[in-house]
Amino acid sequence: MSVATQRIGQTTALSQLLLGATLGFGMSFWDAFVALTIGAVVLNVVAVAVGVIGQREGLSTAFLGRWTGFGHAGSAMLGLIIALACTGWFGVQTGLAGAVLAGVAGVVPVPVWSLLFGVVVTVVAACGVRWAAWTSYVAVPAFLLLVGWVLVGGVNDVSAVVSSPAAGVPIGMGTAITLVTGSFIVGAVTSPDLTRFQRGESDVVKQTVLGIALGEWVVGLAGVAIAHGLGTTDVVGAVSASGGWIGALVVVTAVLKINDWNLGSASLGLVNFVDAVFARRISRAQVTVVVGCAGTLLATAGIVHQFSHFLVLLGVVFPPVAGIMAAEYFVVRRWRNEIISTRPLVPRSAPSWVPVTVVVWPASAVVAEVLPFGQSSVNSLVLAFALYVSAGRLDLLRMRTRRATNRKVVVEEASAA
Repeated sequence: MSVATQRIGQTTALSQLLLGATLGFGMSFWDAFVALTIGAVVLNVVAVAVGVIGQREGLSTAFLGRWTGFGHAGSAMLGLIIALACTGWFGVQTGLAGAVLAGVAGVVPVPVWSLLFGVVVTVVAACGVRWAAWTSYVAVPAFLLLVGWVLVGGVNDVSAVVSSPAAGVPIGMGTAITLVTGSFIVGAVTSPDLTRFQRGESDVVKQTVLGIALGEWVVGLAGVAIAHGLGTTDVVGAVSASGGWIGALVVVTAVLKINDWNLGSASLGLVNFVDAVFARRISRAQVTVVVGCAGTLLATAGIVHQFSHFLVLLGVVFPPVAGIMAAEYFVVRRWRNEIISTRPLVPRSAPSWVPVTVVVWPASAVVAEVLPFGQSSVNSLVLAFALYVSAGRLDLLRMRTRRATNRKVVVEEASAA
């Protein structure tokens, strides 16, 4: 139950309400519904595919990458990119929480509230998974109730909301779907960070599908309805006006429950990066503090104002990661037997780097962005999967193999499940 609550908490966040409002301000209600639905399907495919791998092997995403197509050096780069993306997400969420607190208090500016909130989340994340679980128990139901309250207060005529045109600059369907996938694609790709604690594959599927459905169809559509009802994307102001201090506290806990996992995934990515590049073991808690400080600085600098651009970038860069991992583990299986044969530990050796992946990953993202058909997130995912499988069939997966240099990290990761 603790893992399920945290899994649902990852997808039912304030950022999803803001995403829905962004779509609703530039699209009709039903067009936004279509975009959210297609995006949800893509996110489910990615999250379930890599989540099952993590559940089977008990390894975090960055560490698992060593044997799922990226190699030792590639997993280091993957871990660094995950850390940067999750730190950016931490900054966005912290900025949103700071805006809500500033709106209710009316005395201290947003950057100061963001700074204070960032410090609190960093402390919780550094204390580990159990603290994160307790915040989710309270925050998940409270936030869903708050969304319902804001929706009732902001929408007077449901039929008018459903049929009314968008109030802002139109958003194309392709861009909208990319925004939706970008809103949780980092969480989907880093699913093994959490699913490694789940009991079975059915739990991965049930919790992922339920969480994404609530995030997109409940919270996301609520944001769309609020944008149509109020004619604005200022859901933060709507929350502040409707809930007062109680609403602000609910929002703060809701952001906390997702931000502690942003810090968790970022710290795991950096720990893997340092181990792979420098062969040194560093403290996850200490890394969490460093990442939390960096994310808090981003929040005070106003990264939340780059929300849409940030989502579009993530929506193209991260889907190929899932395509490569799924292609290697489920189809090509070049290193799968090595992982299985050494359970519950992991192989003592790993490919140093896989040149094909170095080409497939960026090529899939770039080509998907310029293709005149389809949708960029889906295109990059399918392209990466197909190209990696083709390379495997043509025996192009050449690599150098190296022995694991830090057994302590191997034992710590393999004991997660």
